[in-house]
Amino acid sequence: MAVDDLKQLALEARTGEETLVTETLEAARGHQAIGALLEKQLVHENAFLKELAAQFRLPWWDVPLPPLDEKLRRRFPARLALRHHVYPVRFEEHGLFVLTYDPFNLTARQVVGHDIAEPITWCVASRRNILAALRTGYGVGAATFDEILEGRDSDDAAFDLKEEVNIVDEDPEASVVSFVNQIMREALDERATDIHVEPLEHDLRIRYRIDGVLHEVPVPSKIKMLQASVLSRIKIMAHLDIAERRIPQDGRISLEMNGQPIDVRVATIPTVSGESISLRLLARNRFDFSLLGLTPEAEQKIRDLIAQPNGIILLTGPTGCGKSTSLYTFLSMLNTMERRIVTVEDPVEHKLPGVMQIAIKPEINLTFAVALRSILRGDPNVIMVGEMRDFETAEIAIRAALTGHLVFSTLHTNDAIGGITRLIDMGVQPFLVSSSVRAFLAQRLVRVLCPACSKPAQHSPAFLKQVGFPIAYADRIKQAVGCEHCRHTGYEGRAALFEICLVSPAIQDLISQGKSAEALRARALQEGMVPLRQDGWNRVIAGATTLEEVVRVTAADVDVLDE
Repeated sequence: MAVDDLKQLALEARTGEETLVTETLEAARGHQAIGALLEKQLVHENAFLKELAAQFRLPWWDVPLPPLDEKLRRRFPARLALRHHVYPVRFEEHGLFVLTYDPFNLTARQVVGHDIAEPITWCVASRRNILAALRTGYGVGAATFDEILEGRDSDDAAFDLKEEVNIVDEDPEASVVSFVNQIMREALDERATDIHVEPLEHDLRIRYRIDGVLHEVPVPSKIKMLQASVLSRIKIMAHLDIAERRIPQDGRISLEMNGQPIDVRVATIPTVSGESISLRLLARNRFDFSLLGLTPEAEQKIRDLIAQPNGIILLTGPTGCGKSTSLYTFLSMLNTMERRIVTVEDPVEHKLPGVMQIAIKPEINLTFAVALRSILRGDPNVIMVGEMRDFETAEIAIRAALTGHLVFSTLHTNDAIGGITRLIDMGVQPFLVSSSVRAFLAQRLVRVLCPACSKPAQHSPAFLKQVGFPIAYADRIKQAVGCEHCRHTGYEGRAALFEICLVSPAIQDLISQGKSAEALRARALQEGMVPLRQDGWNRVIAGATTLEEVVRVTAADVDVLDE
C-alpha cells in the first residue's frame, strides 16, 4: 500500500475536526507513519486499524489480550517484543500467533520470522492494548534487562536470584543506565509523582505513586540480580556516596526527559534487604489557580486573603495533601517586581524565579528559627516558612506578621480549627494567635473521575445517611469504571478540597477567651465555613469525583451534612 493510499485511509477513518494527517504522513514514511498517526491520536485507532487489517487481509484481534505466560516469555524474548512492538498471544498447531498494530513494519516481521523457529500467523490489534500488554507481560525495561544479561545462561546454577551482579563496577558501558532511565521515563508517562525502589528478600519491587495511590510496576522476573547496579546508578545520579549503605542519605537529580526539565528528590533508607530508594519527581510547572482545581468561591476567598498586606495564612493537613503546591501557587501570584519574597524550606522542592529560597541545614544549625531571624533583617515583603515545627519558629513568624509582613506556613493538623489549637499547644499565647493569623486552610486531594468512562452509581439510602451525603442528590453520584484512556484506574488527575476558616472578629474573641475547638468550629460554620467533607460532596454532586474518594480522604473529618 502506497503512502498516498495510507493517507486516504487515514482521512476516511479519522473523526472530529480537521487534523494534521497530511503533514504527519509526509514527515514519516513506512511503518513510522502508523506510529505517529496513532500516537498523536489523529485518527480513531480501532476504526483505522480494522480497515488497515482488511486491506492487508490480516485477521483483526478484537478480544482482550491474554496475559503472557512463562512459556511464551521464554520463547519470545523481550528484545523482539519491545523493540518492534509485537506481542505473542498463543501457540497453536499451525504455529505462533503474533499481534502487531503496524503491518508496514517489514523489519519486525523479518526479524521475528528469523529468530523464532515457528510458523508465524500475524494479526492486527489495537496499539494501546499491545503496548499495555507488553508492559505488563515483560515488565519495565525488559529489553534493556535482556541486553545486560545477554550471554548468561538463565538455567546455569550460577544464575541465582540471590546473587547480585554489580554492573556498575564490572562494565561501565552496560545498559543499566538505560534501564534506570526507562523506569523514570515511564513514571513520567504514567503521571507518577513518586518512584519507590524497594528491595525484598527475593525480589526488587518498583512502585509508582499515581494520583496519590501506589501502583506496583511489572518488572523482569530476575531483576533482583541488578539490585546493586540499579541502586548504585540512582545514587551516582544523585551525587550520593555509593559505598555508604548503613545510614540514610538525601540527594537531588536534575534531568530533562521528553523535552521537560525535571527535578528529582532522592532519599535512601537502609533496610534488612538492602537500601530502599524513594524518588520524588518534581516537574518545573507553572503554578496557577487553574491547576489546583478550586471552586470559584474558594478561589475568590484565597485571592482576597493573599491580597492582605500582613498577617499569617496557615495551611494544614497531612503529608502529601498538596500544601507545598498551594503555597508555591500563592507565592507565584505575589511574585512581582515590587515585592521581595524570601522562603525557608526543608527542602526546597521547586525553584521559583525571582524568589530568595533558603534550604535549612540542621547539621550546621541553620534551622527554621535561625533562618527566619536572618530573613527579617533582609527587608522582605512576603515570607514563607515551610513548616511551623516549634514554639520558637511560631513566635518569630507571629512577630513578623505583627510588624507588617505577609507570612505563609504549614501545620500538620486534621482540619482548619486544629491549626488554632496546635499553635496554642506549642505555647503561643491565644491573643497573639487571634491578632496575627488571618486564616487557617485545611486541604486534601481527591482523584478526579476519568471523563471517558465514569457512569452513574447506586448506593443505598442507609449508606448515604451513614456517610452524611444528602440523599436528595443521590442521582448525581458517579462511579469510577476504568478504561484504556485512564489506564483502567477510573481516575485521571487530582483536585484540591479546601476548608477555609477566616479569623473574623468574632472568632478572634473566642480564641482570646480560650474557647474550645468545638465552639470555634461552630462559630466558623455559622459564618459560612464549608467543611472538607461538604466541599467533597459538592465535587461529587458536580460529577468531578466519587463518594468513595471523598470518604477516603476526609475520614478524620467527623462533620457531615444533615439530610
